[in-house]
Amino acid sequence: MRISVTIFLTDETITPIRLARELEQRGFAGLYLPEHTHIPVERTTPYPVGGDLPPEYGRTLDPFVTLGQAAAVTERLGLGTGITLVAQHDPIDLAKQIATLDHLSGGRFTLGLGFGWNVEEAADHGVDWRTRRELVRDRMGLMRALWADEPVGYEGEFGAVRASYAFPKPVQKPRGPKVNGPRTLIGGAAGPKLFAHISEYADGWMPIGGRGLSETLPVLRAAWADAGRDPGSQQVVPYAVYPSAGKLAHYAELGIEEVVVQLPPAEETEVLRVLDDYAEYL
Repeated sequence: MRISVTIFLTDETITPIRLARELEQRGFAGLYLPEHTHIPVERTTPYPVGGDLPPEYGRTLDPFVTLGQAAAVTERLGLGTGITLVAQHDPIDLAKQIATLDHLSGGRFTLGLGFGWNVEEAADHGVDWRTRRELVRDRMGLMRALWADEPVGYEGEFGAVRASYAFPKPVQKPRGPKVNGPRTLIGGAAGPKLFAHISEYADGWMPIGGRGLSETLPVLRAAWADAGRDPGSQQVVPYAVYPSAGKLAHYAELGIEEVVVQLPPAEETEVLRVLDDYAEYL
C-alpha cells in the first residue's frame, strides 16, 4: 500500500520545497493539496465537520503553483489536488495548467476534483449552486477535448471550445471514451449521483476519511460495471485519513492500494515530527 499525505499548506506552515524533499527522501508516495481561493467573511454555509472553520482555509496556497515547486525539487513523488474546485475555474485555463504540470512532472499529477461545500465562495465565482455538479461534468468534457491527441471541438450546456491546437498534452493515455488526461479521482460522499459521475469520467473515488467503505464499495462497483468500465481499473483512495495499523489493514483487505493521510497545517518542526510518527506505516 502506498502512503501519501495531504496538508493545508499556507503562508505560515512548512514550505512546499522543504516538505516535498522530506516526503521523497522518507519514501512517501505523494503530496495532495486542497484548494480554496478565498473564504467570504459573511459566510452562512456551515463547516461540514461542525464547529468553527479553521483559519488555514482562508490562507491556503494555490495548489498548482505550489505543486509546481514540489515537482521541481523531486523526481518520484506523486503530485495531486484534493480537491480542485473545477466549477470555480475557467476550463480552458485549467486544462492548460493541468497539462503543463503533468508534462513538466513526467506524468506524476493526479487530478482530485470535487463539487465544493462553500456556497458563498462558489457564488463569487459565478457558480449556480443547484447546477454545480452538471457544470463540473461539462467542464471536464471541455478539458478532455483540449487534451485529445487530435484537435476536436466541444459544445456543452455551460461552455464550448472550437477544435484547437493545445499543447502540452497530459502524459497518461486515454482509459476510455470519456476518461483521458491525468489520473482523475472524484471526492465526495457516497451516493448514486456521485457514483454516476465517477463511473462516467473518472478513474476512481477519493472518499474523505474513508469510513463505511465495506458498505459503499459494492455499490460503486455495481455502478462502475453498469457503465461498462473494466472492473480491475477502478481506484479508491481514502483521503485525509488519520492512520492506525488496524485501519490500514482494513483498507488492504478491501483491495485499496493508496491511502492519503492527514498532516497538521503547522510549521516545520511539528510536521516533521508527525512524519516521523507515520514512518511505521511505510
